[in-house]
This record gives sequence, C-alpha cells and structure tokens, in this order.
Amino acid sequence: MTTRTPEGVARRVGVESFQRVIFSEADIRVRVEAMGEEITRHYGEGTPLLVLGLLKGSFIFLADLVRTIHLPLQVDFLVASSYGADTVSSGEVQLLYDPDTTFRDRHVLLVEDIVDSGNTLNRLVPLLRERGPRSLEICALLHKRLTTMETEARWVGFDCPSEFVVGYGLDHAENFRHLPFIGSL
Repeated sequence: MTTRTPEGVARRVGVESFQRVIFSEADIRVRVEAMGEEITRHYGEGTPLLVLGLLKGSFIFLADLVRTIHLPLQVDFLVASSYGADTVSSGEVQLLYDPDTTFRDRHVLLVEDIVDSGNTLNRLVPLLRERGPRSLEICALLHKRLTTMETEARWVGFDCPSEFVVGYGLDHAENFRHLPFIGSL
C-alpha cells in the first residue's frame, strides 16, 4: 500500500529537498471557497466579471476559485515570468502571452498564485489600467509580505512564510505544480 502522507506524495514525485507542508489540501479548499464567497459579495449579484489568471502558477487556484464565484464571468490568461529556473525572482518581468480580451469598462479580477517580490504585479497593473477597466482588483492565493505593493491584493488566501514553496500550481523549474498541498523546499 502506497503512503498518502504529504511527505510520501512529495517523495514519489521527486521532491528530494521537501521540508514541510505549509498549507494542507483541506486548508486550501476551505480558504478558496471563502474567497469565492467574498468576491461574489463584493461585486454583487449579476455583475459580469473578467477573471484574468497569471499563468502558469495560478491555473489550479483559478480553476477552483471560479467555481466558487457565483457571478457571470469569463476567464482569460496572461503569461509573465520573473523566475526562470531559479528560486529567487530575477527582478525582470517578461510578458510572454498577452490576451486579446477587451478590458474597457469591465470589472477585471487579476488572479495571482503568489506575491513575492511584487515585481510582476507592479509591472502588470499599470499596463492593465491603461486598457480602461471599470475596476481592477487583485486576488492572490499567497502573499509573502516582503514589499509594499503599488496596488495591494484585495483578497489574499494566506500569508506565506519567506520560503520557496511548491504545489497547488506553484513550481520549481516547471516541476511539482500538481502537488495537492503547498510545501517548502
């Protein structure tokens, strides 16, 4: 019989330097549901919403989150990177995919996996505001609170310790996104 402990799961998928589980699968599920309810209340019944996910890290969080938002919505994505294969942000943000979706006069919710250095959001938010959305809010699963953002996230799932974390969409060199919990390396 195969062990289902987080440590056992991490070892089976090749995480050799696994330290600890920071947020369990159950904790994440409860918090994501609560965030969806908060977002629904904030915008109000019937308000159409454009949910814009920052790939690749937000894809699991975004998929779970949108199923808990009870509003008419559309989903699109941006791809930006500041890590590459490193465990520390390079400080240089590259926009690798920019959607054709119209933002003008729409309520836009930007979904991020983790606010770490803040470089990605500090670069993207002004670019998105130039497109004339009615409102632009940020929803982040994790926030390390390492910096003051020009535009703070309205919704944050968890404050995250200053450790390199993987799982639930977050990766190291494109690995470990599929772990059902968030753990540190």
